Amino acid sequence: MKPVRALIADDEAILRTHLRTTLTEIWPDLELCGEAENGIEARDLILKTRPDIAFLDIRMPGLTGLEVAAEAPEQCRIVFITAYDQYAIEAFDHAALDYLLKPLSVERLTKTVARLRQEIQAPPGSDHAFRSTVESLLRNLGKPVSPGFLDWIKVRHGEGIKLLPVDEISFFRASDKYTEVMTASAEHLIRISIKQLAEQLDPAKFWQIHRKTMVNVGKITKVNRSLTGRFVVSLADRPEQLTVSRSYTHLFRQM
Repeated sequence: MKPVRALIADDEAILRTHLRTTLTEIWPDLELCGEAENGIEARDLILKTRPDIAFLDIRMPGLTGLEVAAEAPEQCRIVFITAYDQYAIEAFDHAALDYLLKPLSVERLTKTVARLRQEIQAPPGSDHAFRSTVESLLRNLGKPVSPGFLDWIKVRHGEGIKLLPVDEISFFRASDKYTEVMTASAEHLIRISIKQLAEQLDPAKFWQIHRKTMVNVGKITKVNRSLTGRFVVSLADRPEQLTVSRSYTHLFRQM
């Protein structure tokens, strides 16, 4: 029997390595025919190697995973991998393949592999629903699927995902390629930037006070001035004192 061939595309080497290693353990007879670190490279590799499956990160330099998927040959099954959930996950529940949220868990990827093993036997051209979904998402790329502000944040919890109500969050702080989510009793890492959070959270409840910090207004107990004249925010349930940058001092001038 002809081996099933797959390609991995993600702009972060550590995540490509994690996915490659996990796939090798879960699906030993899967043949990995290439890796790409940006969308243009992914598109070119797919057209050149014509894999049966492409694991595509949605947010990549050059071309998005959605754009790459739209150009992929008909026989190439697509699995999206992303840190963002605003691309209509529900739509993929009814489409041909799958949509995985980072950080990937072995349990979730195992389910995806089981689904792929079944669907790889499907006749060519059976994924029209998936293709139409890709085209629809391309037209709405970057737009939230539903109106309103976030009520909860998805964070990693053991081998699964926990829904964390935003009201429980004290503040967010940017850290390298991740954002720290700080609550009274725990700390989590997510892959959503402060800029993206500012667009998705209720501005009446969460204020950005620094390019790397966003605070829950309801958790603020005191605002003092430092010796240098900067505002410093104290919180009800965290020991940290958060400095307000000059760009955001207008938020506290009435205090």
